[in-house]
Parts: sequence; structure tokens; C-alpha cells
Amino acid sequence: MQLRIASRRSPLALAQSELVAKTLRERFPELETAFVEVETEGDRMLSAPLAEIGGKGVFTLEIEQMLRRGEADVAVHSLKDLPTVAPPGLRIGAVLPREDPRDVLVTRDGTQLRDLPHGARIGTSSPRRQAQLRMWRPDLQVDSVRGNVGTRLRKLTDGVVDGLVMAAAGLLRAGYGARIAEYLEPQDMLPAPAQGVIAVQARSARKDVLDVLRAISDRHALRAARAERALLSALGSGCAVPIGALAEVRGREVRLVAGVFAPDGSLALRTEAAGTRSEEVGREAARTLRRMGAQHLLGELP
Repeated sequence: MQLRIASRRSPLALAQSELVAKTLRERFPELETAFVEVETEGDRMLSAPLAEIGGKGVFTLEIEQMLRRGEADVAVHSLKDLPTVAPPGLRIGAVLPREDPRDVLVTRDGTQLRDLPHGARIGTSSPRRQAQLRMWRPDLQVDSVRGNVGTRLRKLTDGVVDGLVMAAAGLLRAGYGARIAEYLEPQDMLPAPAQGVIAVQARSARKDVLDVLRAISDRHALRAARAERALLSALGSGCAVPIGALAEVRGREVRLVAGVFAPDGSLALRTEAAGTRSEEVGREAARTLRRMGAQHLLGELP
């Protein structure tokens, strides 16, 4: 059996696809894999914020169209890029073990967040990261910086910004772990829902492919991601809204920390929820955040 794996063309996306292929071959030595590279709209349009060009779907739409046309058998995504509503005819067949879900600070000389000079320029395109940065260091200048990992690191090297806030998982998988100056703990920088999780998508009708994928899926990562994405779905929000979430699986229990933040850093609403059913844990956290006033923050956003 051969599986054609569709992936974005960026070095990080290809590294993640190779990790999926390696995991599949270890479980099924007779399996052959081949890669189909795709340049998505999100990769081409780097000058505009994601919310202005279509949100999370700009990284996934063209890959999903390839799946539907039968030009690939599976697609590899960062799960945080996938909308919470599954597209017709497609489903997530597996998630890999989660990499470190935290955000990190990258600086030229290893300077940490508390030691950055007044007015330092920090690059990130994420409204969630921007809001939390403004909360903890309102003196910093936060600039929108998009692009693949290498592009963003070059902007730091060239002095365009003094620091970058990025996902630990992306840097580690792309081989840039040595560039990390500081891991930002969730109590200070709550990560994006499903950050650090790789998802493998397939057509719902391909039972043979889904059976293969099921054998490599990580149960703990899946349960945590379901809670975090259920929160996002219940709040009716996407990449334009500063929402963070992190779930931890302890035996049968899932514990979720969730937050909604004012874009200017002036307000943070946080809550926790726990239970044995992932989706219900996420929905309960969303209900609590709404009772705390999250709907007012959500309503203020475009």
C-alpha cells in the first residue's frame, strides 16, 4: 500500500509530514509513502493578517481540495490551523503525540522577556500572543510578523524586531530549538487551542486509510485537543480572537485552563474545568467564560 501525503511546502510543514511518514513506516514497514507539496493561499499572502484573508482555512483549503479530488490520500496539518467544523467528506484520522505546547521568546542574544528594554519591538501576528504580551509588558511595541519559521528568524537577525514570540513546537520540529531564549509558561502566555498537535486528515469514505491512521493516533493528545477545540467551537471564534487553552490528561480526567483576552491587554478572563468527557469539559469552560463576560470581548472584535 502507498500513501500520498499532502503537505504545505514550508520547511516546518514538510518536517511534520516526514514525522508522520516515519511514524507510519515504523508501524507498517511494508507501507510506502510519497509527498505532494502544496503552496496555500496563507503561504502566498504574507503581508496581511490572517483574519483579513480568510482565517485558519487559508492554510488548509487547497490541501483539502486535493484530498477530495483524489490527488492525495492523507493531509498533514498543524491541528491549530484546522477550523473546528469538519469539512464535508473529510475527517481527522489521527493525531501524533503532542510536542511542547508552550510559546517561547526568541531574541538575538538570549535576553528574556522581563529583561527586554523599554519599547523593544516584539514580532508576532497572533492576536492571542499580542494581547498577552501587552498585558505583561505594556511598554513593548508589538509588530505583526508573518511567514515561515526561517523568514521570521531572519527578521530578528536583520534587526527588524528585537524578539519573536513563536510556538515551541514549530521551532523544535524545524531544528531551531537552540534559538529559544525563554519558554513562556501558560500562566503568563496561554497557548493556542491544539498548539503542538499534528493532525492527519483523510476522506471519510477511505476506510482502509482511516484504519491505518487509527493505529498511529495518540489517545492523550486527541483527548486534550478535543477539549481545547470544543472550547473554541462553543465560543464561536477563530484566529481573530485572543483565546488560549491548554488541557492536561490525568488518567480518565481532562483538566482544561482557558482564557479570553482583550486585544489591548487590559482584561483577561480565565477559568478552569475538569471532567472525563473532553468535549463537555471544553463546553463547560466556554459557558463559564461567557458568564464572566467573554461575550463582550468577543463582540468587540471584527
